[in-house]
Amino acid sequence: MSQALQTITLGGGCFWCTEAVFVNVRGVTDVQSGYCNGQVPQPSYEQVCRGDTGHCEVVKLTFDPTQISARDILEVFFVIHDPTALNRQGADSGTQYRSGIYWTHPEHEALAREVIAEMAQSGVYHQPVVTEVLPLANYWAAEDYHQDYFAKNPHQGYCMAVAAPKVAKFRKTFARLVKA
Repeated sequence: MSQALQTITLGGGCFWCTEAVFVNVRGVTDVQSGYCNGQVPQPSYEQVCRGDTGHCEVVKLTFDPTQISARDILEVFFVIHDPTALNRQGADSGTQYRSGIYWTHPEHEALAREVIAEMAQSGVYHQPVVTEVLPLANYWAAEDYHQDYFAKNPHQGYCMAVAAPKVAKFRKTFARLVKA
């Protein structure tokens, strides 16, 4: 794969939390909250929240592979959410909160499957990893008010209770990957 900017799309529960972490990752040049792999074209947040569109809340990451590897991105991803929870993260429940890696480059699919297999073999989790690994389909950017939500609303209750601890965990666990 070339050293040009690359993208990978990740579903790890509420996109506010996932975005809040990845905007702090060195080498990640853009993070966009959105929806993917559902049946409805251009869904709204309200439609996705009803749970009948099949979409997953995701962040689409653009990154510079000369600064961060796709493996490092996946390692951060697996630390900041519970990949063993089917259709939920914490109190958020529904298929839109499923764990998923949605790829556009076959190399990312192979890497995702390799990392999941390594985790299964290591016994790091006591339950099976349920993260789906699928080609990116029917992606649609979330509404503007969802973009940079944590940065714009750091004192909102959900952000303080759920997103802030994920950001803190990332900063502690992956200090070498925090943007300067």
